[in-house]
Amino acid sequence: MPEGPEIAREADRIRDAVEGKRVERVRFGLPHLSRRARAFDDARVVSVRPRGKAMLIGFDNGLTLYSHNQLYGRWFVRPAGTLPSTRRQLRMAIETRDRWALLYSASEIDVLDEVGLAMHPYLAKLGPDALDPELDATSVAERLEDPRFRRRGLGALLLDQSFVAGLGNYLRSEIAFEARLHPDQRPVDLRAADRRRLGRVTLKMTRRAYETGGVTLPASRAAALRRAGDSWARARHWVFARARQACRRCGDTIARFDLAGRRIYVCPTCQEMR
Repeated sequence: MPEGPEIAREADRIRDAVEGKRVERVRFGLPHLSRRARAFDDARVVSVRPRGKAMLIGFDNGLTLYSHNQLYGRWFVRPAGTLPSTRRQLRMAIETRDRWALLYSASEIDVLDEVGLAMHPYLAKLGPDALDPELDATSVAERLEDPRFRRRGLGALLLDQSFVAGLGNYLRSEIAFEARLHPDQRPVDLRAADRRRLGRVTLKMTRRAYETGGVTLPASRAAALRRAGDSWARARHWVFARARQACRRCGDTIARFDLAGRRIYVCPTCQEMR
C-alpha cells in the first residue's frame, strides 16, 4: 500500500498536470458515482493535496474528489487522448484539454461537499500529517503522552493514522530502528529523551522518504551501496524487507515478525527491548 510520501509525490504530479485548469470531462468507472460526473462539467481544478494516504482534488464548484489507493490503486498522468498500457480497470479520469489524470484499480472514491469532507469517516479520524511543514517534532513527542496513545505498543501505534497520518508499514520499521526503540515498547515506558528522539525521527524519515521517492537510508549511504552494485530496492532501507541480513550498523541479523497483522523488521542489538 502506498504510504504518505508516495501519495504526496503522486499529488505533485497531478497538481502539475491539472491544477488551475478547466476540465473537459470527469469520468467514473464505478456505477454508483457515474451520475455525479455531470456536476464537474466546465469546473476548474483549484487544489490537489494529499491527506495521510488519501488524495483530495478540489474544484471551483465546491466539490472534492476523494480517493484512497488502498493496496492496488495507481495514478497515471498522460497527454490528453492517450491511455496507459495496463490491464487495470479505470476508476476515475480527470480530463483537461492537454493532460489527463487517471486513477486505476482503486475502489475507495467519493464525491464530497464541504460537509462531506468534515464528516468523512477516514478523514475525520486522521491525526496531524507527517508531511505538514507546520508539524514539528515537539508536537509529535507530546502526542506520545496523550492518554489515547501512551500505553500502545510502538509497532501498532506507528500504523495508527489518528496518531500521525501518512505512516505505514515500511516507515514504522525504519522509524523504530532509527530511534533505536523496540516495536513492543510503549511511550509510557520511554524516557523523555526517547520520546523526543522518536518525534524527531518520525518526521525526518517520512520527509526523507518523500524527498527520495521511498529511500529511508541517508542519501550518501544509499548512493555508496548503488555504486557497489546493489539494486535500488536493496539500497533503500535500514531494516525493512532485510530479514536474515546483517544490520547495517552493528552486523547482527535482522529479524522479521508479525505485529498488528503486518510484517515488521528489527535489529535485536540496536533495538534491544528495555
